[in-house]
Amino acid sequence: MPEILLHYIWEHCLWAGFEQKTTDGRTVEILSVGEHNHDAGPDYSHARVRIGGREWVGNIEIHVCSSDWQRHKHHLDKAYDTVILHVVRTADRPIYNSRGELVPQCELQYPSDQDYISGLFQAAQQMDSAVGRIGCAEQLLREPGLLTEGWRKTLLRKRFECKKASIERLLEITKGSWEHALYISLARNFGFHTNSVPFEELAIITPLSYLQKHRNNLFQLTALLMGQAGLITNNEVLAKEYDFLRTKFSLTPLDASVWKHARLRPQNSPELRICQFAQLMHQSEALLSKILDTENIKELVRLFELKSDTGIAPLGKSSINILLINTVLPYKYAYALKRNLTKQAEEVLAIMEQIAPENNTIIRQWRILGQRVNNAADTQALLHLYQNYCQHHECINCEVGYKIFQDRQLSFF
Repeated sequence: MPEILLHYIWEHCLWAGFEQKTTDGRTVEILSVGEHNHDAGPDYSHARVRIGGREWVGNIEIHVCSSDWQRHKHHLDKAYDTVILHVVRTADRPIYNSRGELVPQCELQYPSDQDYISGLFQAAQQMDSAVGRIGCAEQLLREPGLLTEGWRKTLLRKRFECKKASIERLLEITKGSWEHALYISLARNFGFHTNSVPFEELAIITPLSYLQKHRNNLFQLTALLMGQAGLITNNEVLAKEYDFLRTKFSLTPLDASVWKHARLRPQNSPELRICQFAQLMHQSEALLSKILDTENIKELVRLFELKSDTGIAPLGKSSINILLINTVLPYKYAYALKRNLTKQAEEVLAIMEQIAPENNTIIRQWRILGQRVNNAADTQALLHLYQNYCQHHECINCEVGYKIFQDRQLSFF
């Protein structure tokens, strides 16, 4: 069996209905298969599984045989220390991470009819090459208007409600501090998906109050953040400053292995993003207040334009747009609703129409299907539709899928 077939079975939940157990007999409940990682590191990130009644969030690695773990030298790679479950067809040996810890393994159970599985896989491969996993692709190609303007607006609002819920969870962690929660969210989005998790961890282990004490000194801010990231190399001056700050605040840095560098362009390297983040913290006093008080899109953009006299490469326009879409506007939306300012919340959604559309593989699939993609409001609505309905086969709960279902039912009469 090729490993890619196991990936397909895992990702498409073909294991559903089968009892899953670890090799030592503990029950495994798969709550979320995670996101497929196409860069270096474990196969799936942000997965959620319950093992023996205890819930875990982390990475999943998939192999045909357990021995592939050692053959690929994952037992020597710290990047695989975050693996919460090793999913295999055959468990032929126990495996350990670089810390010498035993990694839980599960021999994945799924339908035994190999012809059935292979047929599904081949069909999915053909579908993925054209329009991804959008179940109603053929109908939308014939009739793009099935996806109505009203459903788009509802999807955008649902998207922001999900972001609002994430902000509320952060507020619980930060004991109601909107400023501290914003800091963690900004850090996460400075990771620009590839390094979002380690960037968020960096912000959590480096409290905002520590940065604020040294806000006027860019060198100290850079040393503090780079040191906490575990990324100071060949810079004795920066290392010495970090050692002083580390002792002062009793800090423990991240392991450098958590950062991904593979397939990243230089402008997206974690080292540069951390330096840019330090610059933003340096030049931005009372950033939360400025964000909440600013309604003009051009003024919001200016808040994230890095000063050019530091030698640090500025944030590109698309990077600033991503920060506005994923952090700034969701915070304005959540804060407005917290104060029962419904009109202001709706105005935030309207600002999305002034931001350029995102460009990624999911959005390109929607373009193939003839869908209008004019601005960030469009892309956020379509992303939410794909990630929360199409990927989980929630067609009956989607306005488009339900209409197709109704039309098919009527055709029988």
